[in-house]
Amino acid sequence: MEAFEIAFGVLFGTPAILAAFAGVAYGILGGAMPGISPSVAMALLVPFTFTMDPTTAIILLASVYVGAEYGGSIPAILINTPGTNAAAATTIDGYALHQQGRGGEALGISLMAGVFGGLVGVIVLVMLTEPLAKLALAFTPAAYFSLGILSLSVIASLTEGSLVKGLIMGVLGLMLATIGSDPISGVTRFTFGFPELFGGIHFVLVMMGVFAVAELFSQVGKTDVEVKGRDARIRLPKLKDWKRLWFPVSLGSALGTFEGITPGGGGAVASFLSYNEARRWSKHPEEFGKGSIEGIAAPEAANNTVAGTALIPTLSFGIPGSNSTAVLLGALLVHGMQPGPMLFAQNPQVMYGLYGGLFVANIAQLAIGLLIMTPCIWLVNRPKRYRLAVIYALVLSGVYSIDNSALDLIIVLAAGLAGYVLKRMRFPMLPLVLGLMLGYMVESNFRRALMVSSDDPMTFLEDKISLGLLLLSAAMIFGSAIWPALKRLLRGRLLPS
Repeated sequence: MEAFEIAFGVLFGTPAILAAFAGVAYGILGGAMPGISPSVAMALLVPFTFTMDPTTAIILLASVYVGAEYGGSIPAILINTPGTNAAAATTIDGYALHQQGRGGEALGISLMAGVFGGLVGVIVLVMLTEPLAKLALAFTPAAYFSLGILSLSVIASLTEGSLVKGLIMGVLGLMLATIGSDPISGVTRFTFGFPELFGGIHFVLVMMGVFAVAELFSQVGKTDVEVKGRDARIRLPKLKDWKRLWFPVSLGSALGTFEGITPGGGGAVASFLSYNEARRWSKHPEEFGKGSIEGIAAPEAANNTVAGTALIPTLSFGIPGSNSTAVLLGALLVHGMQPGPMLFAQNPQVMYGLYGGLFVANIAQLAIGLLIMTPCIWLVNRPKRYRLAVIYALVLSGVYSIDNSALDLIIVLAAGLAGYVLKRMRFPMLPLVLGLMLGYMVESNFRRALMVSSDDPMTFLEDKISLGLLLLSAAMIFGSAIWPALKRLLRGRLLPS
């Protein structure tokens, strides 16, 4: 009861509510801008919070995280360019629906699934912080490696009909992830003398190249055809739609909870896993990749749930669950607060105020999302030559703003050209992106686990969490790739020749 009184006092006795609304609005705009991730949007605001009240500052930054995770789905659906890493899975069916003239419907599903997932994340954050944080502490390097393998096993179901092509692209992504400094020794690899590559190739650069720039190259040669019946305003899902959406939204929220409390997992991993599992359990798996409403609901619920649950290890133990929570952790330290068990005892007004602020932020996301998306849909219905020029300018300016590096522009354009060619050859792009995104996590924890165990590979099987994740990976690969192939083989043998 005391916690509710403190939260109520913070919300109505400080500018907390205003900070929550402002943070969500800024976060949605930041997430919708290609190249501006949630962590970047938050980092840009940190200097402005130095003179703020600590409670208001933390609520503002956390609300930016909430808004940005949802905002990334807007360009993912409208222009096939995920505004954030976590929105990459949304492009698969979101953009397909938009091409069918159902962009408003896709945005409405994204909004409602995101709000539901965000509220679930806040509830889990409030009710289960300490018990769930203990699970995150139990993860060893071997378990982190197996978590990466589990995430990579999603490639088996993202191959668009060709497992070999999917594996080729996944391995290519892992190879690109080795560029830069060695995670253990610090020796530079494959940098070719460019100091800009010492930190590796940023995931955002390749993502924007193979999704946005490749799509621009593809659209240039196409006639600007008017899509009949294209939405002029957002359309929230109807009751009949919720009969199909409740399960993928619940599934995405559950997986988002698990990934959020696991440092290194994050919204991107949760989104891809949720998309894969939603397709596996769907009654209409043939719609996935062609415009499935379930394929939007599951990843959006997952990444918005992560925005809440990723704060659990950050607040309780000082272990950031994502890049964005690392920024929030830095803000806590700047304001003189040390994350850990004593944080709740020494600064209860900040913590309980944060809980209330996050609840307000998710409600604000619904209101602001309804206001901001109708203009977004109108903008993408302008003549194609103007749309492409604006998107191209946004992509390049967003890329350059990351590190002010001309080399980044070259990488994006090269990735776009390669993506365009590979798409024409029917190679899937998602395994490439997933491999690059998870490469560092897999390699670094694999080597750390071997160092701790004196090069004993059995450490991956002796660790119970690691063993469970590896078995789950094997089951996922078997169910997605091996079993369907065996069924086709047996069906072919049983049919008369």
